[in-house]
Formats: sequence, C-alpha cells, structure tokens
Amino acid sequence: MENQFGPLSLWTGLCCQEVRFNEEQQKEKDQPNEAPEEEAAALRRASAASRRSALEKKQVGLGRSQMTKRLEPSLNWKTTVDAKKNKSSLRDTQEEKHGGRLEKSRPSTSPGKAQLIRKSAEKIEEIISESSSESEEDEEPPDHLQEANADLPSEYWQIQKLVKYLKGGNQTATVIALCCMQDFNLAQETCQLAIRDVGGLEVLINLLETDEVKCKIGSLKILKEISHNPQIRRNIVDLGGLPVMVNILDSPHKSLKCLAAETIANVAKFRRAWRAVRRHGGITKLVALLDCRQHATEPAERSLYEAHDGEVARCGALALWSCSKSYANKEAIRRAGGIPLLARLLKTSHENMLIPVVGTLQECASEENYRAAIKAERIIETLVKKLNSENKLLQKHCAMAIYQCAEDEETRELVRLHGGLRALASLLSNADNKERLAAVTGATWKCSTSKENVTKFREYKAIEALVGLLTDQPEEVLVNVVGALGECCREPEGRVTVRKRGGVQPLVDLLVGTNRALLVNVTKAIGACAVEPESMTIIDHLDGVRLLWSLLKNPHPDVKAGAAWALCPCIQNAKDAGEMVRSFVGGLELVVNLLKSDNKEVLASVCAAITNIAKDQENLAVITDHGVVPLLSKLANTNDDTLRRHLAEAISRCCMWGRNRVAFGEHKAVAPLVRYLKSNDTNVHRATAQALYQLSEDADNCITMHENGAVKLLLRMVGSPDQDLQEAAAGCISNIRRLALATEKARYN
Repeated sequence: MENQFGPLSLWTGLCCQEVRFNEEQQKEKDQPNEAPEEEAAALRRASAASRRSALEKKQVGLGRSQMTKRLEPSLNWKTTVDAKKNKSSLRDTQEEKHGGRLEKSRPSTSPGKAQLIRKSAEKIEEIISESSSESEEDEEPPDHLQEANADLPSEYWQIQKLVKYLKGGNQTATVIALCCMQDFNLAQETCQLAIRDVGGLEVLINLLETDEVKCKIGSLKILKEISHNPQIRRNIVDLGGLPVMVNILDSPHKSLKCLAAETIANVAKFRRAWRAVRRHGGITKLVALLDCRQHATEPAERSLYEAHDGEVARCGALALWSCSKSYANKEAIRRAGGIPLLARLLKTSHENMLIPVVGTLQECASEENYRAAIKAERIIETLVKKLNSENKLLQKHCAMAIYQCAEDEETRELVRLHGGLRALASLLSNADNKERLAAVTGATWKCSTSKENVTKFREYKAIEALVGLLTDQPEEVLVNVVGALGECCREPEGRVTVRKRGGVQPLVDLLVGTNRALLVNVTKAIGACAVEPESMTIIDHLDGVRLLWSLLKNPHPDVKAGAAWALCPCIQNAKDAGEMVRSFVGGLELVVNLLKSDNKEVLASVCAAITNIAKDQENLAVITDHGVVPLLSKLANTNDDTLRRHLAEAISRCCMWGRNRVAFGEHKAVAPLVRYLKSNDTNVHRATAQALYQLSEDADNCITMHENGAVKLLLRMVGSPDQDLQEAAAGCISNIRRLALATEKARYN
C-alpha cells in the first residue's frame, strides 16, 4: 500500500497509531478500575440499545437481505454496523441498516482480560439461518472458533481496534486504518476471525460502495487475503459482497478491476457464489476482461491506479476458472465469447497467465460444445506444446485439458500428430508429483483408446512405464493407469509386454479393492489379458477368476457388467473351464439370477457369459435347472443391438440341451428373434441366424418362423460374404423347407 497512499502519510499514520495504542495500554495499566468517559458513555448507549433491541428488530430493516449467520465470537463482542449512507443500485429497495453493540471496557493485555470477557454474557445475537434448495459444496468446513477464555494474541485486539476506527473515522483515518490492517498477517485464522467477529466484513463491503478509490483498493486487498478462509467466503456471500465486486468490474481503474476479479476468484468456490456471480452479470464482465484491447483508457493518476492489461486479463481468467465449475456458468462463458479470447491468451509465454487460462479450458472441456469449439480454435496444438514446459502446474492443467478433450477421435489424432504422445510418455517417468501424474495418466488413458496411439505408446515404452505405476500409487492415479493398460492390452503386443513386465499379478491384486471406477477398469484390463493363454494361466493361478466371479455380487451395475465381460475370455481360455466354473459354489445360480437385472449392459454381459458357460454340457444342464430358458425368453423383446446379439448367441447355445428348443417356443421367444433379422448390425444377423437354425429343429418353431416372414429375410442373407451367416441362414431355410415338404407329402398321402 506504500506505493498507493504515499510513504510519508503511511509512516505518519503508523506512528500515530502506535502512540495511540501505547497511551491506551498505559492508561489501562495505571487505572485498571477507571474507564474513559467515552467508554462509559458507550456502555450506557449499549445497555439502552440492548433493552430496545427487540423493538428495533421489528422496525428497522436489515442492510442486507441475507445477513451472515452469526457465530460465537471469541471476544463475545456484539457486532455492529454503522448507519449506511451510500446505497447500492443493486439493493435500492433496502433501508439503512443499524445494529446494536454491547461494548465492554477496552480490552487490555492484563491478567484481568478473562474476567472482562465473561462480563459480556448479556450479548444479543440475531441468527438468520438460510435455507437453500441447492446443496453447498463440501469444501466448507465447520468454523473452528477459539474458546472465549483462550489466550489470544495481541494482533487480535489490535485488529479489532482498527475495525472500530474504520467504523467511526473520517476518510483519512479510514485509509490509515486500512494500511495498518494490511501490516498484519491476514493469512492467519486469528486475524481473519478478528475482522469478522467485530463486524469488519460489513464495513469492508460498505467501503466498496463509496466513491473513494483509495478506500476501495484497501478494502479489496484485505478481502482478497481473508477470503481464502471458507467461512469468510460464506460470510461475504451472505452479506451481498459479490454483487458489489461485480459492479467494480466496470470501473475505469484497472487496479480495482484486478483486485475485484481476484477476490471473486477466491470467494466463488461453492454453488451460491457461482449463481450470484452469474445472476448479476459477472460472467460477461469477466469475459470482457480477457480482451486486453477493449480496456478503458487509464485516468490521469497513472502512478496510483496503473495495472497492465495482461494483469487484468490474468485476474479475469482466475475468476472465470473458479466460476467454471458450474455448468450454467460454462454455458454463460461460451455465449459471452470466452473461447476465442482464451485461445488468444494461450499464445502468451507468461506462465502465470497460462495457468488460469488452461485451468478454465480444462474445466469447460467436459462439455461437448466446448470440445468442438476448442478444436475449431486450434487449441489442442497449443496445449500439446505447453506439455513441454518446465512448470509442473502448467503441465498438469494441460494434461487435464487433453484428458477432457480426448473423448473425441479427431482430438486424439491431433494430439498424436502434434507430438503429444511422446510428451505424455516422457512425463510418466516423473512420479514425484502425484497431481500431475494423475493428469498425465488420465490423458494417456483417453488417448490410448485409438489403435494408432497404442502403437505409438508402445514405441515410446509407455506400457512399461504404466506397469511400473501399478503399485504404491493413489487411487486416482491407479484408475487412469489401469484404464490405459486395458486399452493397450487389446493388442497382442501389449498383452505380451504387460505379462513379461509382471503386470498381471498387480492387476489381479487390485480386484479386492472397493473403488468403483478402479474395479471397472481392472476387470476390463484382466479381461483383455485373459485372451492370451499364458496370461490366463497366471490369472487362474492367482485365483483371479474367483475374484471376478465374486464381483458379480457388487452393488454397482457397471462393476457387475465388467466382471461378466472379463469372465468370458477367462472361461474360453482356461484349462478344464467346465470344472473350474462348477467349483464356484452357487456361481451358476448367481449368473442366471443376474438375468433379472434392469441394466442392459449387465444383461448383455451375462448373456455373453452364459454363452461360454453353456459350452460345457454339465454346466448347461445346471443352468437349465435354474430356469435360464424362461429368463432368456423374457428378454427377447428388446431393441438394443448389443443385447440382441449376445441374447441370440445364448439362446443358440442353450438349445443344445434336452427339450430347450421346445421350451423357447413355448415361452414365445421365436417370433421376436425373427425381427432381429431387420437390424442393421451384421453381428446381430449372424447370431440370430444361428439361433433360428437351432430352433428350427422343432416343427412348431418352423411354423412360427414361416408365419413371421423369416424365409424372405433369411434368403437375403444366404448371399452374405460372412460364411457363418450364410451357413446358418441356409440351414434354417433348409429345415423350414423340409418341414413344408413333409407336410405337403402327408397331405397328399
């Protein structure tokens, strides 16, 4: 503040303040039983105010529509706010606010301080509890106030005296008090609570509505520092501080804009704050700060209010970063034209500017509209280049932005073309920074969903690095690492690399965890590894199949589905798979009962598992006894092609036991299967033709197929290039024709 208010005036103010404090402390030591006349008068006024407080509450309107919830102050002071003379245009319907304060003798550092604190037990508090339809973020911890009889540092009392001067002093005294207040360590909770407990927040917010720029700057600097405290943030929002700060964004003074934007960035950490900024036009104003070319011309006093255009844009990006965690705010930023401005700011070489810009893009890229705009603005290329920065925080946010954008195939290709895969692979070896590692592994996972990218990762030795990260890592890193390995193991070379590097065992060990996302990715990775017989041997030896089967009891449908999909290659490639499946007590009944699920992914995966289980005749007999036929028949009326395919395969396999063919006909599963032939999916055609071929061994089923027009549909598929589809279609037509000839022959005979 020395540069803004002048070293001479500040030094004079500090000296006067120190002398005043020393005189007051000396009086209290020499005359402990005598209070100054002003203090006595204040006590009499406070007593009278307390007797009239009930009546005043009914007659006098509050200065703010949502007064902060009063918390027990450490000193038991009664907070007060002086009569407000300057009304905000956003609150023109509210009257001046008055408050009563019970004030005791001036606190001193003498041992009798605790007795003075106890004398203030008569305080009157008004608590206005807020009921909100939207839940607050969990980041707001409970307020931890110090005990009333605890020893508080001298700074606590000094700050409270300064707040009193802010309330009653003239403009010069107010400026000096603001200067002195900034000399304290405002990052300490004690200092923050001292300001709040004595009503300092109300005063600081009131100062923002004055016409005096010096007071606004001093107030914003203090609010910016203390708003790192979650409770202070809530209090500022409750007192209506955000609309006032949003108004300051229109100021011609760039220093005021910067301070207001930075304070908004600190305060906007929960839903009510995000909503308040948006509803008062703050998003549009913050986006405007990003355009350095449109900022107003500096006033004459450049030395006092000067701030670079780049600094204004940086502060605006910081505030947008905080607000962009809300979906409605993301849309507001996009509609206000924020993406082109953010793309322009990405070209700067200043890292303190790049971090909030990339952070905002990272938050917004979770929406499809943003991802399309990011591609259109060619932002991916810039993000890839910034991955090679030396700044770890910038690397982290660039990787997170790529992670969000890589949902799109075109974006993954752009990352590969601009050399992003090499940068990600090199960053995998730096495991010291866990937050950056989580972002990098996340980007690696999303990029590895493209086959071409997996080839590049294999070339850059990324798979080996990922296997090394399977142990001693936090869950957020493991989720991404296992997800990336699951994608890489779709290729034979990737499976071999994971097995040779010893990656199968740590993957199996992760099956005993409880993290939902991790379990989904682990089941996928193990299922991919189980395609290789050598890896399947290791999985079986480590009891991995039993662990997968136990996950079928997991309450989360996606975990159940992942486990069922993983069991399919395990059963296919296990030695003596039939005996292995029967060894799981109650396992077959569990699988059959999953056909009662309402989740289509679970149903499709379980049907695929039943197809493999039914290859063993003994297992097929067991699941038939458990009622697999009627349960499969109930699923026949579905429009989901994935479920249709695996359901048809399961029906085809189950027809090979006893009178199951007849049972499927009795449960009316044949006619819906004929409709599957109208699908556009060749895989559905093949599975359906095979199922109809098996069902056509029963005469009644042939009649049902003929009545539902199966012959015409099957004739088209006889000419298919898929040989299995050709044979199944021809075989079904042959059975239907044979039955027709036999019927015709019997009629003439």
